Amino acid sequence: MPIFAVGINHKTAPVSVREKIAFSPDNLTNALQEMVSELSCKEAAILSTCNRTELYFVQEQPVNEVKQQVTGWLEQYHQVPASIISPTLYWHHDQQAVNHMMRVACGLDSLILGEPQILGQMKQAYSQAKAAGSMKIIMERLFQRTFGVAKQVRTETEIGASAVSVAFAAVNLAKHIFGQLKQTKVLLIGAGETIELVARHLYDNQVGKITVANRTVARAEHMAKSVGADVITLAQIPEHIGDADIVISSTGSTLPIIGKGMIESALSRRRRRPIFMVDIAVPRDIEEQVAELEDVFLYTVDDLQGIVAQNLENRRKAAEQAETIVGSQSDDFMAWLRGLNTQDAVIAYRQQCMERRDMLLEKAKQQLANSKDPEQVIAELATKLTNNLMHAPTRAIQNAAQGGELDKIIYLHDVFDLDKKDS
Repeated sequence: MPIFAVGINHKTAPVSVREKIAFSPDNLTNALQEMVSELSCKEAAILSTCNRTELYFVQEQPVNEVKQQVTGWLEQYHQVPASIISPTLYWHHDQQAVNHMMRVACGLDSLILGEPQILGQMKQAYSQAKAAGSMKIIMERLFQRTFGVAKQVRTETEIGASAVSVAFAAVNLAKHIFGQLKQTKVLLIGAGETIELVARHLYDNQVGKITVANRTVARAEHMAKSVGADVITLAQIPEHIGDADIVISSTGSTLPIIGKGMIESALSRRRRRPIFMVDIAVPRDIEEQVAELEDVFLYTVDDLQGIVAQNLENRRKAAEQAETIVGSQSDDFMAWLRGLNTQDAVIAYRQQCMERRDMLLEKAKQQLANSKDPEQVIAELATKLTNNLMHAPTRAIQNAAQGGELDKIIYLHDVFDLDKKDS
């Protein structure tokens, strides 16, 4: 049962190409069903994010034929020439495919090493494949094992523990100083991408109150709405900054927005309660002299980048541990898969049935030799043989039902042709 993982990601193609190969969530069910039909896949799933699109499937045809078929299908489905698609695709087969899927789920193949969002996206891909009917025993087992590996890596390593973005590092520093952020008030200056990320991290950490100051109020309002923040203009900063426990600034201004005098006044109104300030802007938004004030903790973008660099190194060390876990788990999965491919199970099952038949037939012969009514002997033989052969499947269905294992019940229906009716 060969497994394939075929994809395009941030390493192999620019966004201008990736966006052409992406699958819309609204059309994913149709795409999966078409993929199964056109490529004659036994099972299939599609993962499509801003940074990658990957096809996972079970296909028994030769690798070269599979490559031609997949490339041709992607060309036809997306209406993009194969000459553009082919150079960007990477191909993984059997254990390499299993290993790749597990690495992706653990964030080992992500743009930001160890980022956790990809696991949720893989779970979404799994759910969509289930809904489309393209998730069966092998992919089901592989995805479940993949999710287990990702959980193990998160639990046993520090791959997700350290901040590896400037925005995340700024929020982590605030947490170190204030502990819980639920009672803190934050002033964010600017409305660009970095401040938006900071706002999202603060919101996720249940910060008490967020106020956004920006030159253009309309631009800030769009971002502020998603995190429940208030909006003010840059001119209003002096009257509001004294209320802020945390000030994080990132604008495109060529001159400082916050001066030493402004903060001295704010500290006076705060009765010397400290202010934590982060200046992510280049050039600076906060005058360097502000750092000279007592009760002010001022960090610059250089300070944060130093923290990020150290944290990235920590994640790389954790990634080495994660790779070991992935390797071991992919070995285990392939051992299970090889067990499916062997004829031993078929031979053992047939032998077991023959032994039961022979045992019951011998008893029937003895009963006939003892002059027992032949019709009664035949009826008893048929009943016992039927009950004997039904015992294991019946027990399996009952156990699956008690455990709520719907997929196993569906599989057993398929194995025993339970949905087929005689004409």
